[in-house]
Amino acid sequence: MAITVTRLDHAIPAEDLTRQYPQIEHEVMAAVREVLPRGKYTLGPQVAAFEEEFARFCGVSYGVGISNGTEALHLALLACEVGPGDEVITVPNTYAATVFAISYVGATPIYVDVDARTFNLDPSGLEAAITPRTRAILPVHMYGQPVDMDPVLEIARRRGLRVIEDASHSHGATYKGRRTGSLSDIACFSFYPSKNLGAFGDGGGAVTADEDLYRRLRQLRYMGQKVKHEHEIVGYQQRLDELQAAILRVKLRHLPRWNGQRRRWAALYDELLDPTPVSTPFVQEGMEHVYYMYTIRAPRRDALKAHLEERGIGTQIIYPKLVPRQKAYQGDNYRPGSFPRAEQATGEILSLPIFPELTEEEVRYVAACIAEFYA
Repeated sequence: MAITVTRLDHAIPAEDLTRQYPQIEHEVMAAVREVLPRGKYTLGPQVAAFEEEFARFCGVSYGVGISNGTEALHLALLACEVGPGDEVITVPNTYAATVFAISYVGATPIYVDVDARTFNLDPSGLEAAITPRTRAILPVHMYGQPVDMDPVLEIARRRGLRVIEDASHSHGATYKGRRTGSLSDIACFSFYPSKNLGAFGDGGGAVTADEDLYRRLRQLRYMGQKVKHEHEIVGYQQRLDELQAAILRVKLRHLPRWNGQRRRWAALYDELLDPTPVSTPFVQEGMEHVYYMYTIRAPRRDALKAHLEERGIGTQIIYPKLVPRQKAYQGDNYRPGSFPRAEQATGEILSLPIFPELTEEEVRYVAACIAEFYA
């Protein structure tokens, strides 16, 4: 039976940062006015305060503000003494930055296929991927749902491997009551503007419960120094900006509420899309998803995407190509069929609009347009 949907009088973007700013404008401007007159624009009190507050939020002792999420991963690998000749296990369906960080330290990425329901690393594939050169496992909490970490950690501890979380999608998500960031040796976050906790520019960070790793991260973050002008190791200029830290402190106070709104809209999508052929996000028991992306699996995905765009609805494919299929890694000799579940997902995944400032009318409209397409 054909379905006719009355079109909204405005477009719904896949993400919209402009709706958030008016809610926090006064707090943000107050934070900026606190920073600017003081003349301390790098590694000042705002960075120190944000590091402490974000580490506490994650449930660990130490935080390090870093220039962006990619560099957080890069420095975390260095802090764990991963280097040339080593191998790091990760997933093929992540953003290229995860794997670039492995390449930056001269190590080799080794991929494990994903769970078909969660799009996260499948722990059952880990043992077969470990070799004498394996030094670390780098799981990615895709779309806002944590990886099943207990079996990952059990294997890592038994085999003497470091675990580094790529938590760039999962600010505030929980695994068996513990927040991402507290589940590994080091966890790395991006504060790119569109993230659940996003800066007004580039930003990143790492958190850890290990004091030695914390001190090494701080040294790597700022030119290999413990004491100014004493460069003990080769380090980097990868500091989080003081202004961005001040803004992130404001936004961190709102993050639990914003995540709650994302879960509200996800639950409504789940209900409305249940009669359609699409597969809505599977949430594993013991997890609290924070829906950085609300990612469905859709028959005739590309036609559905075009249908939604014609009706003013923005969508995203995150990510359309596996990292080992990218030109930068074509020399690694991974053949088609190496990661069947991840490969199949690239032709089916579609991320619908999901941000706290959506309205119920908009969510219902998106779902109705999907039902219209399949009818």
